[in-house]
Amino acid sequence: MTTSRRQLLAAALALGATAAFGSAQARPSRVKWTERRDLYPEGVASGDPAFDGMILWTRRPQQLGEAAPVVTVEVAEDEAFTRVVATAPAVLDADTDWTCRVLVGGLKASHTYFYRFTDTAGNGSRVGRTRTAPALTDARPVNFTFVSCQNVNQGAQNAWRRMIWEDDKAAVADQLDFVLHLGDFIYELVWYPEDRPTYYDRRMRDIVRYENGEKITDFHIPTTLADYRAVYKAYLHDPDIQDARARWPIVAMWDNHEFSWRGYQGVQKFGAQVRPAQTIKVFANQAWFEFLPARVSQPKTTLFDRFVAPAVANAPLGPVDDHGLIQEPNNLAAINSLKGYRALQFGANVDLIITDQHSYRTDDPLDDAGTDPFNSPDFPNVFPEEIIAIYDQGRDFPGGAPAAIPFGGKEFPNTAKDRPKATLLGAEQKAWFLQQLAASKATWKVWGNSEGTLDMRTDFQNLPAGKVPSAWPGSGYASMSGGDWSGYIGERGEIYDFVRDKGITGFATVSGDRHSFWAGLASKALPPQKFEPVGIAFVTGSISAPGLVEALKYRKRGHPLGDMFSHPREGGGEPDPTVNMLIRHGVASVLDYLATGDAAKARAKSNPDVSPHLSFIDMGGHGFTKVRASREAFDTEFVCIQRPVERAATPDGGAVAYRVRHGTRLWGRGERPALTQTIVEGDPKFSV
Repeated sequence: MTTSRRQLLAAALALGATAAFGSAQARPSRVKWTERRDLYPEGVASGDPAFDGMILWTRRPQQLGEAAPVVTVEVAEDEAFTRVVATAPAVLDADTDWTCRVLVGGLKASHTYFYRFTDTAGNGSRVGRTRTAPALTDARPVNFTFVSCQNVNQGAQNAWRRMIWEDDKAAVADQLDFVLHLGDFIYELVWYPEDRPTYYDRRMRDIVRYENGEKITDFHIPTTLADYRAVYKAYLHDPDIQDARARWPIVAMWDNHEFSWRGYQGVQKFGAQVRPAQTIKVFANQAWFEFLPARVSQPKTTLFDRFVAPAVANAPLGPVDDHGLIQEPNNLAAINSLKGYRALQFGANVDLIITDQHSYRTDDPLDDAGTDPFNSPDFPNVFPEEIIAIYDQGRDFPGGAPAAIPFGGKEFPNTAKDRPKATLLGAEQKAWFLQQLAASKATWKVWGNSEGTLDMRTDFQNLPAGKVPSAWPGSGYASMSGGDWSGYIGERGEIYDFVRDKGITGFATVSGDRHSFWAGLASKALPPQKFEPVGIAFVTGSISAPGLVEALKYRKRGHPLGDMFSHPREGGGEPDPTVNMLIRHGVASVLDYLATGDAAKARAKSNPDVSPHLSFIDMGGHGFTKVRASREAFDTEFVCIQRPVERAATPDGGAVAYRVRHGTRLWGRGERPALTQTIVEGDPKFSV
């Protein structure tokens, strides 16, 4: 199956891109090119590879006294551009902030290409490297990495440098085909050093100043399109991010910080303040479209590589439909201005199905003020699982939503009893997602999902009396739900039931957002309910954003449960991350470790029912996760680097803290998936 010129032009039109069609006849470049990286300050990038092409990107801003630049893109089979197979002109203008998107087609499958942009004066961009996907029937293994959460304001991007260094030394057959970026490419909230000089033991970098921004407490947020564009450019000036984009095609999906920290749909939240932000959502979508080359669609398109912004206002939010979608017209126009969810195919072994967890979601169920009585100061950072189920499922709670909730010897009103069930996907996207799963013929149906799906909980019901003043008030386990899938359990259960009922095998979820490494099995429920895994699931550590282990180090001490989360070592140094053991093995193991200091002995006290779904958890890991998906197996490797406080001085990105592999053989219909684990390097003793 090949793409014709007419089909390519139609696809470029739909994606808002210029088209370039590859030729079977390679020839030497006819373009005079002299590298001038200063004129292309954000570098080059490629995205969303198909078997016959991809999208190429650069930014060439107009210089003082210069006419609007026209650039020529060239695609070649060699870095010297003696075998050029595609060329196309592109006109840049201020309306797109001088960014350029070119959809290239007619290329060979599973093939490495080089590309560059050159203006009419011969001033050229750096040379980029990219790769097409395997042909649709190609059964060779697919190699990719998934990443998330890079914070240039607060840390260094050493994970990218390590990834480049390792890939450069790998055998050709083991090099990465693409990188999946699962969101928080930028952090829209920025601390200026004069407002907050440090964050934990990190210094604040002065990366951007918002011309029209707003200050919320001690951080600043963008309020205009120019502000969002400014923060993307600041991130792309980081040398490691820029080098990574020039080396691999990136498949990207936004998370929350590409729009607003606690935001959802066209809404912003800052503490108790909830406000309409439809204009902000459109600005955020436009900047993402302009700086991330991706096969995403708009309701309106033109022949030019530009975003068509709907006219919206920050109108008061209106009623919601039966699925929690705010029906106010400006909200609907804002969230539909860019559709990010999509599916990409990589040969016979991988269908990558990417979903958007923020544009259609409902508010976090636990942000309801009615949940306040269920928080106990004796048990901070946790919440009873049974209360989460009630507030998550609202009026759709199985057996009927209770009007009142008995808890701790009292009854409290159920303020969610008339609310629709919470959703992360929304009705339309969820129907699309399930259809994609059912239709896939690939060995591995990989769910690219910015939010973690694996439950985080512990067994405080087994805490010995006297450790805290009161007994655990819940009737079961304590959840550490953080506003992701561990708190939207009804919808997650729908998806897993669908996978089970359709007999879908090879279901693998890859996620980010949690700033931590997780490996485990995808199950609708955990003991004492039925544990029925239907797939495998992984979460990758952050590129650079701080994680919970780092936060716990700087928390005020004195709470009687403090050591169960973070245990200071005698003589100083990094505290023991006992929170990992607490989630993985439970209360008895942590108490034994605190008494003996012997992690192996403590693991023997593990409660087998607390986390039978987990094989690994590190709530403080930074780095990336490699995947090799073949006909027989889905193998992952967590590459955890040292905490990236400052940029590494060495080309390898600095030392590796640990390297852990998990393997899964493809299971058959009616069989349970299973994970094997190998510690290759380092000693993540609290994580296993």
